[in-house]
Amino acid sequence: MNEPDPGTDSKRVYDPAEEHEFPDEKLNAILEFVDEDEEITTYLEAQNINAVDRMQYNDHGTKHIEIVRNRALCLYDLLKAGDVDFNGARQQGLDEEDESVIIALAATLHDVGHVVHRDEHVYYSIPLAADILDRVLAEFYDLPDVVRMKGEVLHAILCHHTAETPLTTEAGIIRVADALDMESGRSRIPYEHGGRGINTLSSQAIKRVSLYEGETSPVMVEIAMTNAAGVYQVDNLLKAKLRGSGLEDDIRIVAVNTNENHEQLVERIEL
Repeated sequence: MNEPDPGTDSKRVYDPAEEHEFPDEKLNAILEFVDEDEEITTYLEAQNINAVDRMQYNDHGTKHIEIVRNRALCLYDLLKAGDVDFNGARQQGLDEEDESVIIALAATLHDVGHVVHRDEHVYYSIPLAADILDRVLAEFYDLPDVVRMKGEVLHAILCHHTAETPLTTEAGIIRVADALDMESGRSRIPYEHGGRGINTLSSQAIKRVSLYEGETSPVMVEIAMTNAAGVYQVDNLLKAKLRGSGLEDDIRIVAVNTNENHEQLVERIEL
């Protein structure tokens, strides 16, 4: 199989102005609303205090959310191009345009529970996100669809936690996208403060995560790492998120050691 050239056709950032494999008008309107919403932007800033300042954990604030949402929407675009079925919105009687909204809102709010505590944060995220969704969704949907959309977004938020099983493709995307935020910048704050845990050291080893249209599957995720510590991120964290996501057959993951100046204990692994 011929691998894509780095930087060629790589999908890393969702651009509202580009053409997509799905209807994007409602998504783009909601993204604009969310990004200007004071309550949401404050949550994204505040949720990092427990994770980073108090527990010296990896970033889980505004930057993390930006990365996860971009990864999620790019995954969605590639999976739609590969004719992967999305059941969340469809089974609720919602429209195709609502699939991307579910994904974007879940990606935005999946970590708000960190304002309560890092431990078990996913369960704190549910009531906090529910209150926010009541207000945001009412701007774009009538009451019955608010209820249905709210349920699907909350399901996707809950299932980014590996202890819970995604029942929709939309939720599976959030689960995987959360683990795709693994580049070195993600651990910059705790690393500079002396954090040397395995999460910090392994993410420091990840140089770049790129998404491509695959040849044997709808999506190929290419991970460039500079030393073998990055294997922890790929094998222990990403593999755990991919397993049980429902997307195991649709996403191929390739990790390559790009460090040419030192002995390479690990050159290439595939999931």
